[in-house]
Amino acid sequence: MTKQRIAVATEAGTKRVFATAVDWPGWSRSGKTEQAALEALEAYSDRHAGVVRKADEKLTLGNIDFDVVERTRGGGGTDFGVPSNVTEQDRRPLAKAEAQRRASLVDAAWRTFNTVVKAAPEELRKGPRGGGRNTSKIVEHVAGADEAYAREMGIKLNAPIEQIRAEMLRILREPSDGTPLAGRKWTARYAAHRIAWHALDHAWEIEDRSDS
Repeated sequence: MTKQRIAVATEAGTKRVFATAVDWPGWSRSGKTEQAALEALEAYSDRHAGVVRKADEKLTLGNIDFDVVERTRGGGGTDFGVPSNVTEQDRRPLAKAEAQRRASLVDAAWRTFNTVVKAAPEELRKGPRGGGRNTSKIVEHVAGADEAYAREMGIKLNAPIEQIRAEMLRILREPSDGTPLAGRKWTARYAAHRIAWHALDHAWEIEDRSDS
């Protein structure tokens, strides 16, 4: 059986390396080395497959071949725990159909986050040193981050988060020549990835820290 090729870009800081599936917004994990990051990416393939199904797509689990197509040097954001680099892969143009596909995956990431939140207890297990937000605080954090992401995309709305996210999706559905959005830094490809990754990272945090 032919393996499903997954193109990956890696971002190496001094303490952490991210591996990002460049054509699958939100599928990005980290480790201390590139190999560890790739192993983490594979370990989360089943979770990401569930998100992909919400967008009416499919990942062939157990038959995936990761292909590192770009390596970049990360910085403080990388080591802090955020995939921060806009890569050459992110600067590729986007045709209408692919833009709509990526927007659907971002929407699926938000819907996954909302589903996890509804099923989660308010009180989440604390870390080994007693740290970590409870569910409502994570919801506030993700909404606040999305508002900041919207501004990075050139969106200036004083509106409920649902309306802001709808406008973000409208922009992400549009074709792109690969230049940054609103004359800033993020391209459409990177914006879709960053937004979806953040929602999913916290959805999976909530799942892992829930008692049930």
